[in-house]
Amino acid sequence: MLDTGSVTNAPLVEADGLGRNFPQRHGLLGRARDVWAVRDVTLSIAAGETVGVVGESGCGKSTLGRMMMGLDRPTLGEARFDGRDLSTLSAAERRQLSRRMQMVFQDPFGSLDPRRSVGAQIADGLRIHKLVPTAAVGAELHRLLDLVGLPRSAVDRRPHEFSGGQRQRIAVARALSTRPDFIVADEPVSALDVSIQAQVVNLLADLRQDLNLAMLFISHDLHVVRHLCTRIVVMYLGRIVEEGPADQVFARPAHPYTRALLTSTPSLHPKTDEGAHHILPGELPSPANPPSGCPFRTRCPVAEEACALEVPDFRKIGEGWKAACIKPDREGAA
Repeated sequence: MLDTGSVTNAPLVEADGLGRNFPQRHGLLGRARDVWAVRDVTLSIAAGETVGVVGESGCGKSTLGRMMMGLDRPTLGEARFDGRDLSTLSAAERRQLSRRMQMVFQDPFGSLDPRRSVGAQIADGLRIHKLVPTAAVGAELHRLLDLVGLPRSAVDRRPHEFSGGQRQRIAVARALSTRPDFIVADEPVSALDVSIQAQVVNLLADLRQDLNLAMLFISHDLHVVRHLCTRIVVMYLGRIVEEGPADQVFARPAHPYTRALLTSTPSLHPKTDEGAHHILPGELPSPANPPSGCPFRTRCPVAEEACALEVPDFRKIGEGWKAACIKPDREGAA
């Protein structure tokens, strides 16, 4: 594990009972019904802390990240930054606050303008927020490129002239140009080669420590999350099913879904966990027709009749550790 850096106890970013639904209509004259992408999510992130959100595709990770950035308005609950509810801000207040909140997207080429030079795109934030005098923009661009390990000659080149890993470094430099306090990284390395992934992840870890950034890191790659994050949030069908310190969750996961995710991940050392590799059975249920009670019960190897009756409480099972299960692995949590 990397050094976690300086983490304060006061939350910088908070989600309080966040929920987001989307209306879905069946047939031309059919009634619209609500499909919940995220349900009742409560989460906080302190300055200098990196929280990893993991889960299968379609579990609501990206929707949660967009709500915590203020890009999507929640149907229920609040997303707060530095104590301010993002959904109540005026356009001017939102523009001012955007300097402190930035996002790194999954596809670096899609998030960059192919017609403009790299320098012009990184400089947008500097000029919009008037962070440096016009005469000093060039020097600041060079500093940012140095920070992410790119040559200064990149200023005059266009995105198509770079590799995927270099383009993601450009996206990181653009996000850092406004000197943010909080970054949402939404699957930032999933489209990159393994060797390039390591470079970008190490870069993010160094930047978090050096700049005391708060970060929400969204990924389905558990190896990457374990390397980078101080705390883990596991989502299933729009809900958080387990949350806790990264080293403890990976060592002894308490929720059956977390255990299933870990044991279904291929190991680089097959001899050390021979017989422990299991494929998670079944498919993720449709959010339009979720199971009753515990959302994971239809795939859970230890489900009981009681699991179908009500959604389990998200309760404390250890210091800073919670799980939504009627019988979590308390021995592991201890």
